[in-house]
Amino acid sequence: MHAETLITGATVITMDDTRRVLRDGAVAFAGDRIVAVGKSAELAGITAREVIDGRRFVLTPGFVNCHVHVTETLIRGFIPEALPFDEELERWVIPLYKGHSAAEQVVSAQMAVAAMLRTGTTTFLEAGTILAFDEVMAAIADTGIRARTGRWTEDRAWDPAADGAGLTQAAMAALEDDLERHPQDGRRVAAWPNLIGHMTATDALWQAATALARRSGTGVSAHMSPVPGDAEWYLANTGQRPVEHLAALGVLGPHLNLVHMVHVDAREAALVASSGTHVTHCPGAAIRCGYGVGRHGLFPEMAAAGVNIALGTDGADNHDMLRVMTLMAALFKDARRDRSLFPAHQALEMGTINGAKVLGLSDTIGSIAPGKKADLVAHDTRRPEWQPINNPVDQLVWAADGRGVHSVWVDGVRVVEDFRCTMIDEEALYDTGQAMADAILARSGLPRLSEWPVA
Repeated sequence: MHAETLITGATVITMDDTRRVLRDGAVAFAGDRIVAVGKSAELAGITAREVIDGRRFVLTPGFVNCHVHVTETLIRGFIPEALPFDEELERWVIPLYKGHSAAEQVVSAQMAVAAMLRTGTTTFLEAGTILAFDEVMAAIADTGIRARTGRWTEDRAWDPAADGAGLTQAAMAALEDDLERHPQDGRRVAAWPNLIGHMTATDALWQAATALARRSGTGVSAHMSPVPGDAEWYLANTGQRPVEHLAALGVLGPHLNLVHMVHVDAREAALVASSGTHVTHCPGAAIRCGYGVGRHGLFPEMAAAGVNIALGTDGADNHDMLRVMTLMAALFKDARRDRSLFPAHQALEMGTINGAKVLGLSDTIGSIAPGKKADLVAHDTRRPEWQPINNPVDQLVWAADGRGVHSVWVDGVRVVEDFRCTMIDEEALYDTGQAMADAILARSGLPRLSEWPVA
């Protein structure tokens, strides 16, 4: 057998069907596919153009980030922590975000992608909030990452004088056009008909976007119920809680990814489970924003009912999926005083194979197995947080973080090598990003608030 790249001597956390962990393991890949996985001795007969000594590495599948706002990066750290949820969105987040130019959205997305690649994420599902859609799509494609993306899509006419039907028609026309120009046809970066969610989409838009996703084999991702406000609105306006109303519309199902889902009740959780709807939890965002997830979140119950739970990093603050996995492994142990909840191996499943299921790509990514895409992460273990190595899965989640990612391959292409992106000029990007951030904040007219004086 011949391969283009052969990594030998590594510890391989395969995430395959039997969840094998191979010490002195080897992985061979040719083109964009893995051709062999096993003990190094078993792959000794393979000839390869490039042979990598992997003895210092733990190899994992690429992480799958199922909820990330890639075009918020330039406002990182600017929004005050202690704001009420509605004020944060209406006065700070949305005006700042919509004040970006197309060029600023491009740089923001590139910075987010660099942060993801450098910490081991090889695939992401964007939150459905891109404004300069074509420009950002081109910029993402040039980085080497795999992605499913969506534009900012809503249609509810809050002004009674507005043309509600026209808003719905315009939203659907844009989504259909996106899928035509960026189809999910095997390319790494493709469009999905994502929705903002919450209460911003009419029933007509929910049903039309769902029909489009089912026809095209894509999916819909939408925010729902991070705080009680979504349930309060739906109860007041439909007489049903949000997930009950979506069920009545016929839009639940394996094509749908509902994000946050903190303030749901047992009936809603049961509907998610019975319909095959996916749920993405963003524990970092939930804790930082004080959603009350430890007190109210039914994630243990949803997991026990068979709901496929994936993980996301959400906003601009952090795009390191290993930090998110650590939070997931810790959060409900403490909240429920039950140390059996979400052990490290289950958190790792959420960040890999479960995320692949959300994207409909579990036969392609999410594990290291012959025939799957060569999306791999090499974690450098010659670091103090890794030594000694006694249980690589537990240590990956509890001790390591993304700073130990040495190399990353997507489709067999090395997009991170020796801790640096190979397809992104990081130094130039950071300089440009800082200048653009300064300009955005200056234009906003919002105050720079800090608890401590900044001289």
